[in-house]
Amino acid sequence: MSIEKSSGERGFWGNLGRLTRHRLIVPLQRGQMPPEFVARGVAVGLAVAFTPTVGIQLILVLAIWGLAKWLGPRFHFHMVAAMAWVWVTNLFTIGPIYYVFLLTGQLMLGRFDELGSVGLDSFTERLTAVVSADVGFLEGLWVGTLALFDIWGLPLFLGSLPWAIGTAWIGYVWSARFITRFREARRKRWENRAARRAVKQQKKKQSEVAGNRVSPPQT
Repeated sequence: MSIEKSSGERGFWGNLGRLTRHRLIVPLQRGQMPPEFVARGVAVGLAVAFTPTVGIQLILVLAIWGLAKWLGPRFHFHMVAAMAWVWVTNLFTIGPIYYVFLLTGQLMLGRFDELGSVGLDSFTERLTAVVSADVGFLEGLWVGTLALFDIWGLPLFLGSLPWAIGTAWIGYVWSARFITRFREARRKRWENRAARRAVKQQKKKQSEVAGNRVSPPQT
C-alpha cells in the first residue's frame, strides 16, 4: 500500500513538474523577441498573479497590455508570457498564497493580535466551499475572492502588494538572465554543430583527394 502511495505521489509531482515547465519555462525558450520584452511580460504576469483577483486576472493582463501599448514602446511586454505566468495562482496554490497575503496585511496594519486567528486549513476550506458552488471554475474563484474581501478585505489586499511588487521584480531579473543565458547556450550549440559538420566535410574532401591520388590511372 505504501509503495503504491509513494509511486502515486511521484507520478503526481512528476506530472505537476512537467506541466509547470510546459506552462512557465517553455514560453521563455521560444521566439526571438528581446529578453527584456519577454521579461516585462513575466513581471506583469507575476504582479497580477500575486493579487487577490483570481477570476479576472486575464482581463487585467489585457487591460495592462492595452495601457502599455498606449504609453509607448518602452512599456510594451510579451502578452503570452504574462498570461502564462498568471498561472502561478491556480487551484493548488490559491489557498496558501491568499493566506500569506492575509498574514502580511495583518502585520502591515499592526494587527498582531489577529495573527494566526484563522488557520490555513479553515481559510482554505472557506475558499473551497465557495468555489465548489454550482458555477464555473473561474467564476467560482472570483466569487470566493469577493467573499474573502467581505471578511478580510483590507489586510488581504494590502498584504498582496509587497508580494506583487517583489515577485514582479524578481521575475523580471531572473527571466531576463534565463533567456539571455539560454539563447547564448543555444547559439554555442549551433556553432559547435556547424563546426563539427564543417570538420567532417573537410575530412571527407581530404580523403577523397587522397584516394584520387593513390588510385592508378585508368587505361
